[in-house]
Amino acid sequence: MDFDALMLRAVDASRAAQGISSPNPPVGAVIVAPDGTVVGVGATQPPGGPHAEVMALRQAGESARGATAVVTLEPCNHTGRTGPCARALVDAGIAEVAYAVADPNPTAAGGAQTLRAAGVTVHGGIGSTDAEAGPLKPWLFRQRHGRPMVTAKIASTIDGRIAAPDGTSQWITGTDARAHAHETRARIDAIVVGTGTALRDNPTLTARRPGGQPYAHQPARVVVGKRDLPGDAALRTEPGYVHVHSHDPADVLAALPDALWVLVEGGPSIIGAFADADLVDDIDHYLAPALLGAGASSVGANQVTTLADKRVFRREEITELGDDLYVRYRRQR
Repeated sequence: MDFDALMLRAVDASRAAQGISSPNPPVGAVIVAPDGTVVGVGATQPPGGPHAEVMALRQAGESARGATAVVTLEPCNHTGRTGPCARALVDAGIAEVAYAVADPNPTAAGGAQTLRAAGVTVHGGIGSTDAEAGPLKPWLFRQRHGRPMVTAKIASTIDGRIAAPDGTSQWITGTDARAHAHETRARIDAIVVGTGTALRDNPTLTARRPGGQPYAHQPARVVVGKRDLPGDAALRTEPGYVHVHSHDPADVLAALPDALWVLVEGGPSIIGAFADADLVDDIDHYLAPALLGAGASSVGANQVTTLADKRVFRREEITELGDDLYVRYRRQR
């Protein structure tokens, strides 16, 4: 049985859970019959709903007996709003379990031990690199660091400008880049802008498909700053609006206790504040093939005064989006 290929399928299944499962981990599971046929695929449902293993078992039905379960995270071993997944696998007659990542949460850990005690063959660490880099990444980050993973989103010209001197900024990047950014919004827990951006641009900050239809999952929309927005501001028209009357990034994260992944979209002052607080973990950079020569810079950080103080990131991905480039960077610590 090709566990690595099956784990990639489980990782792909887990993408359906990203954003909707928070604060629970977005897990994917695949059930495989002894002859190698996939008989069940599942992803974690919203809080209070079934976990990935249970969803896959439901799809598999009686075919789960004697089958193998491939799961991105060690099956949980505790009873919360739902029962323990390890027990559900045992009760369904699963004979073998392969999981990618051991559960770092001591409350839920121990599923592998429970499975082995029941006579189930267990393999841990299968495809862990792919699983940790996939939808589980923000949840694992929160487990290890006690806060959400923070991504700064920057759309700029080659010379690092996000707006012209007269303030115009729509659109620096093309339609493919904007569609990509909206797809990311549909997977995050919260999107953050400063009051300056909110008052100047009156954005909705929703996640929309290229045709304008909203994605099923919408992030919380967070405005940071002490100025109030008018009652008819676009951000106030839909649920999920949060106003943090502070300029401290720590206060922003504290206002989002269940968030796993937070996207800071701007402007330069709020991105700079997160950078100064050393709270930028990733950067999503959309680079347009244009020069402005003047105008607003992408980041307004104040703490770096010499090259030796630079914050270093590692390039993880580069993709062509029409005429633009998308580059994802990961902070080196």
